[in-house]
Amino acid sequence: MKIAAISDIHGNLGALEAVLADIERRGATVTVNLGDILSGPLQPRETAERLMALDIPTIAGNHERQVLMHVPEKMGASDRYAHEQITEVQRAWLHSLPATLRLTEDVLLVHGTPSSDLVYWPETVTEAGLRRATHDEMLERAGDARASLILCGHTHLPRSVLLDDGRLVVNPGSVGLQAFNHDQPFPHRSENLTPHARYAIVERTAAGWLVENVAVPYDHEFAALLAEHNGRPDWGYALRTGRMP
Repeated sequence: MKIAAISDIHGNLGALEAVLADIERRGATVTVNLGDILSGPLQPRETAERLMALDIPTIAGNHERQVLMHVPEKMGASDRYAHEQITEVQRAWLHSLPATLRLTEDVLLVHGTPSSDLVYWPETVTEAGLRRATHDEMLERAGDARASLILCGHTHLPRSVLLDDGRLVVNPGSVGLQAFNHDQPFPHRSENLTPHARYAIVERTAAGWLVENVAVPYDHEFAALLAEHNGRPDWGYALRTGRMP
């Protein structure tokens, strides 16, 4: 089995198309989508249309939940833009997405951790900022989720961690947004330092799971200009550089 894992598209249709073309070239058996699909000042409606037509295994992230459940006046700017742009049919599609999904008996899809769409897994936020999670932190967040491979997203940072009990946790990074700031639980930033669209290929071999993190170039300038046109210069900078200003 050769799995292409994509996550955190955030309405970036150009990045998604570049990743899908690369996945096709590499001949993946199945492509899975780990959530945070539409939220952002780019092309949420067109991105939803593209993914609905693909009909790939997909789970909801925290931003799907926020777009559907929060009232617009209490939404952040990214969620509110997606909420205003998508159709009722697309809204119903988001409603249908599960929070987690078992692709096979030993492959589990989650957004944050097996029990939360908000908790970072391979990273930890402290008063000093973002750092790599310790093995004990990773193990605690894994809980009793049974799978040899657990695919997660949410942090936008490509990372693979093998737990002592044999479970492999893989974060493919973000297709559509390579840097962001957040203020919870403490102010921090996540940065990939280049504008490339990220995803991962995970293949079962006789020796175990083989993981390849992939960085794909695309027309990030178009995405940056679109974000700026829609009132988000912070996104424009992040999309051009993979850094936060």
